[in-house]
Amino acid sequence: MAAACWLNTAAADVQPVSVYDKARDRAIVVEITYPESHPQCSDKAPCPVAFLGAGYGISHTDYTFLAKVLNKQGYLVVAIGHELPGDPPLSVSGNLFETRSENWQRGAKTLAFLQGELQRSITGYDFNHLTLVGHSNGGDISAWLGNEGKPYVKQIITLDHRRVPLPKTKDIKILSIRASDFAADPGVLPSEADQAEFGSCVVTIPKARHDDIADFGPGWLKDKITQLVSLHLAGKPCAVLKGT
Repeated sequence: MAAACWLNTAAADVQPVSVYDKARDRAIVVEITYPESHPQCSDKAPCPVAFLGAGYGISHTDYTFLAKVLNKQGYLVVAIGHELPGDPPLSVSGNLFETRSENWQRGAKTLAFLQGELQRSITGYDFNHLTLVGHSNGGDISAWLGNEGKPYVKQIITLDHRRVPLPKTKDIKILSIRASDFAADPGVLPSEADQAEFGSCVVTIPKARHDDIADFGPGWLKDKITQLVSLHLAGKPCAVLKGT
């Protein structure tokens, strides 16, 4: 159950909240930001929802530039703190897909729990058509849940995630924004043929650094990411995004 009162008011622009997962004994810290269209959101006309995951070692509150563009597009944004002090550290050795899978599975369980919990607590928003947004490890977690076939995952936007293959399906709209200093593991990103078949989109930003994708990154990079996300959410085709 949620360990806080939910404030469904326009004044509640930013809400830091702890949500307790009793089954796993986890107090999940989230920050909720409401869309500009909040007064128009209702059960009869629910507004969309995005779950936002941070890169490993970066606070979930360090992506306000992403939350703002999503809020402007009408989304309720739930930024999620996946890591707790007692969690094992993210593996840096061995076959990383195998040694890090526990982290991604745990993160996917957190996303699934929040999807069920928050839709009972927050009215006027559509938790059955989720957009998952994640940088680096947060993107790997998003991709992991997307591969589980959950019917409520409708869109995934990753920012330079590198390990977990993105789903190959027409049921999930996919955008992956890439930095330029590291390559993703083989098979993680859809090929050009996959993009044509499934309608996914991969866009690389020249001179962008993986570690700069956060609020503390350079303004030009945040502006470029904001532009790409805005165009994607507006339904522009991949060719337009790649041509910007």
